[in-house]
Amino acid sequence: MSDTYEIHGCEEVDTAPAGPLTLPLDQWHRARGGRMVDFAGYWMPVQFEGIIAEHLWTRESAGFFDVSHMGQLYVSGEGAEAALEAALPIDLSTLTLGGPRYSLLLNEDGGILDDLMVTRWSTGFYLVINGATKWDDIATLRERLPDAITLNHLEDSALFALQGPKACEALEPLVTGEQPLSALTFMRGAAFKLGDIDAWISRSGYTGEDGFEISVPAENAAELADLICAQPQVKPIGLGARDSLRLEAGLPLYGHDMTDTVDPVSADLLFGINKRRRSEGGFPGADVIKQLIANGAATRRVGLAIEGRMAAREGAKVLSRDTEVGTVTSGGFSPSLERPIAMAYVPVALAGPGTPLTIDVRGRKLAASVVPMPFVPHRYHRKGAA
Repeated sequence: MSDTYEIHGCEEVDTAPAGPLTLPLDQWHRARGGRMVDFAGYWMPVQFEGIIAEHLWTRESAGFFDVSHMGQLYVSGEGAEAALEAALPIDLSTLTLGGPRYSLLLNEDGGILDDLMVTRWSTGFYLVINGATKWDDIATLRERLPDAITLNHLEDSALFALQGPKACEALEPLVTGEQPLSALTFMRGAAFKLGDIDAWISRSGYTGEDGFEISVPAENAAELADLICAQPQVKPIGLGARDSLRLEAGLPLYGHDMTDTVDPVSADLLFGINKRRRSEGGFPGADVIKQLIANGAATRRVGLAIEGRMAAREGAKVLSRDTEVGTVTSGGFSPSLERPIAMAYVPVALAGPGTPLTIDVRGRKLAASVVPMPFVPHRYHRKGAA
């Protein structure tokens, strides 16, 4: 078996089709009672049996997520590494084979166009980008990459996520490869057979839990979803629980906690710009980012714990002594903590843990305080951890 699984649907990038579109598992979701909504231009399940129940199941066992709306890209050709480094603030010289890494797509003003994952394969680079920004990202990358570099959109590949403390227990009996699945640690990936189908599996995710992201041929999506969900530890999970899980994990969502007017320093995402690139630059927005690193940003993304039971949603005003100082970018009720939580941007002087603030929800003032994130501790399977 090679170190990369067979690339399916490798087509030169085209323009965005009209939506909403259907995913390979559309009928699979509907047959299982999925409540479908239009999200990022696709029909997707927001819930199956209920958001809180699905959230808690994922925290306790293993949740199966269909994330095939996200863009899967393959960048290859002579000089692909240098070309990607000119387009992204990533240090590819330290990216080992099969190792996914978080990075950012920035504009010339240092604003975030998207966040993404980059993995080195033997002959190129595998990128996973957000569904809502997929077509704009593809256009931006195509513009930035030289003509000699091939940018392929893997349209015939589906993408799943299996998340939760029992994810490895559920998935490992179903896969074969050159190493056991349990040998993968957080942010490592490899080629496997899932059943008898080629799959690329990385130990990563968007919930704060241990788990895996699984790229498979779209034509085999339903049979492989059946295979995974036949495991007693696994249930299908919708978008609602995915959002509450990532909020508890303190993970930002593009279009809400990140936008093209928000910089990585303010967003507390400077880890997405590797150390060498921070000093050397050479990527879009580098001069602005270097100034922000040197002088500090005016605002900072923070976590907020809210008193009472009422949740503060995106757009709610954040106040300090009756003066508006920020805006909630993500908020909701935390099923794990049984209390409302939120993320917001506030002035750096007010970003310290314990700072008292107030949130205005439709005229009702809710007491809140700045707290460290994540709200719920991450449980990634890191290398060297017990």
